[in-house]
Amino acid sequence: MICLKAGSHSETPPMPNANRKQVAHQLIDQLPDDATYDDMMRELYERQAIERGLADSDAGRGDDVKTVRAKYGLPE
Repeated sequence: MICLKAGSHSETPPMPNANRKQVAHQLIDQLPDDATYDDMMRELYERQAIERGLADSDAGRGDDVKTVRAKYGLPE
């Protein structure tokens, strides 16, 4: 996981458990009328992955970009 700066995502806080159903409804309501179940699942999975990544970053469980670039031999 890559994080640029811990604590820099306050504009998109993870949703409390009580609001997850509401968020799921909002995500699905934004899909086009011809969306498939796969489209719905992808939206929900992406939201979950983003929330987990932000939580990991905020907790300091991640590497900065410079470290990742060095690890994979990428230019700075």
